[in-house]
Amino acid sequence: MSLTDKAIEQIRELIRSGALPPGSKLPPEPDLAAQLGLSRNLAREAVKALSVARVLEVRRGDGTYVTSLQPSLLLAGVGGAVELMQSDSVALRDLMEVRRLLEPVATALAATRISEAQLADVKRHLDAMREARDNVEQLNAHDAAFHRAVVSATGNETLLTLLEGISGRTLRARIWRGLVDDRAAARTLAEHEAIFNALSTRDAVLSQAAALLHVNNTERWLREHLRSGEPLPFGIEVRE
Repeated sequence: MSLTDKAIEQIRELIRSGALPPGSKLPPEPDLAAQLGLSRNLAREAVKALSVARVLEVRRGDGTYVTSLQPSLLLAGVGGAVELMQSDSVALRDLMEVRRLLEPVATALAATRISEAQLADVKRHLDAMREARDNVEQLNAHDAAFHRAVVSATGNETLLTLLEGISGRTLRARIWRGLVDDRAAARTLAEHEAIFNALSTRDAVLSQAAALLHVNNTERWLREHLRSGEPLPFGIEVRE
């Protein structure tokens, strides 16, 4: 480990141990450096790195604070990384594979925990998707909200944040554009209906199967599109 990495780990340990709980203010830089046996420069570099990672928040004129440490904050960078990966076909396939591993299991878990209110929220977005039909912007927005509502029902914020990041807003929009252009949107809507119907019965196995079919079909469409050598919808070319 470099000296900076060791300094970062020392501050992380203060947070993990509860010496610096969420919302607490770090000591002034000279005091922090002295407490950890570091130079002020190393302490400064460590704080900067943890601020980039959103573990710490620097408030100008006030000091540096430990953030809430919520998964939605700490894992927010996943979505940005996914956006950057979309010009690489291998990375796109990897992302779809990860989604296939996580989303069906998350949907099965949701079936065992979903409340009536949460189920009604899922249905509201499904109905909105039916009404949108050929409106890619609306289809994309309510598709994202549909899946968010499903995974939210698991009560697992880490899982929700990861899946939202992996799905990628831009990639989802490109896929919907392609589905509408290929007249495959109706089939995809039917897959969403099957997921909702399975959730309605609280059947975890059926819910997992419906979600797996949906992700597999989306992945197959994407793979076929990539093999064709054509740019993805919205004019983004993908490197092999």
